Amino acid sequence: MSAGHDPGVAASLEGAGGMRFEETKSTGKVTLKVFRGQGDVGVYQEFTIDKEPGMVVLDCIHKIQEEQATDLACRWNCKAGKCGSCSAEVNGKPKLMCMMRLSDLPDGEPIRVAPLKTFPLVKDLVTDVSWNYAQNERIKPFSPREMTAEEKAKGEFNMKQMDVDRVQEFRKCIECFLCQDVCHVLRTHDRKDAFMGPRFMIRFAGLEMNPADGADRVEDVREDGGVGMCNITRCCTEVCPEHIGITDNGIIPMKERVADDRYDPLVWLGRLLTGKRRK
Repeated sequence: MSAGHDPGVAASLEGAGGMRFEETKSTGKVTLKVFRGQGDVGVYQEFTIDKEPGMVVLDCIHKIQEEQATDLACRWNCKAGKCGSCSAEVNGKPKLMCMMRLSDLPDGEPIRVAPLKTFPLVKDLVTDVSWNYAQNERIKPFSPREMTAEEKAKGEFNMKQMDVDRVQEFRKCIECFLCQDVCHVLRTHDRKDAFMGPRFMIRFAGLEMNPADGADRVEDVREDGGVGMCNITRCCTEVCPEHIGITDNGIIPMKERVADDRYDPLVWLGRLLTGKRRK
């Protein structure tokens, strides 16, 4: 019997560019314990469905909606790990459901699927993440600085590739808010009044590190952003599906800028003599 017809044999498949990979043709049943509820009230409901090759957790949720609970609420859009809509907690860990393969989870054990704990529950797996958009509106937008004579002649800003690369990293963010969900300042201590969260620390960083930007946000990072609340646990970096160096490349440099701005006498002197802040 060929591998293509034996459900227990690993079949070799060919992907884009001729790259080959192995996928186990596993069949059988899988059980999910899915949170159901609204507001402050909810319970975990158990569903058992047929397992199919290559399934991800979002496939399971869709199958449950189709066959057993048509009123099960979840948020999703692209099913390709790029929209950030299907964020949830799978077995207690913040994940994108569309990127969480069943083959990467313990075989034979129930899969626990819950909404993001940090944000208010709307229904089932859907949470109200509007607080995040309100934080974004508080940040000064990109403000082009005045061009030098050379730049005006060329019609573009002079930028080194390293400057482009470090800003581009932060622009990969898909706003899944997994980093916000796992941040203990927001999740455990509920200090949304004092800390915007890691997602907006890299928003600040992407603007502040852009050599074409002329606005000053260092004091905003300290006061409004609350960067001092972060104690560098790196949990936000660990859950980022885009593998952004949130802590090391974003939050720590912003902490350093705040410290320099407020406590470094040489920075004070330079600002006094030039009237400018560093970029």
